[in-house]
Amino acid sequence: MSRAPLRGRDAYRAWRTIGTRWADNDAYGHVNNTVHYQWFDTAVNAWLIEAGLLDIAAGDPIGLVVETGCRYARSLTYPHDVDIGLAVETIGASSIRYVLGVFAHGAEEAAAEGHFVHVYVDRAARRPAPLPSQWRTAFETLLVTDG
Repeated sequence: MSRAPLRGRDAYRAWRTIGTRWADNDAYGHVNNTVHYQWFDTAVNAWLIEAGLLDIAAGDPIGLVVETGCRYARSLTYPHDVDIGLAVETIGASSIRYVLGVFAHGAEEAAAEGHFVHVYVDRAARRPAPLPSQWRTAFETLLVTDG
């Protein structure tokens, strides 16, 4: 079975550099796969906060993660920084599908590529809520390219 190549740096619209930690390496001497999901969560939520879309204590609507996935191509290790690229693949009525690239700091080829889906819901009722128009505009700035 052949796999589509991972996206290059040009596909991503926003970036966050994260340092690996001593505890990130597993028994095989590389960053454990579960750490990639922590990086995805950090990159998405940091962008949401910086864009003024996430108020953790009182914001409404709130995003619930309903799906994640990741493909791995290269090992990463401590102590090195990683660059997490963020883009939006799909904007739905109440959902966003993000795509994230994991790159060794400064590397051109991705070490991993993942996706992360938020469904936005009413804080109290926990039922899907339409994306506010200003949110939709902000997400459009992250739409993926074929890079």
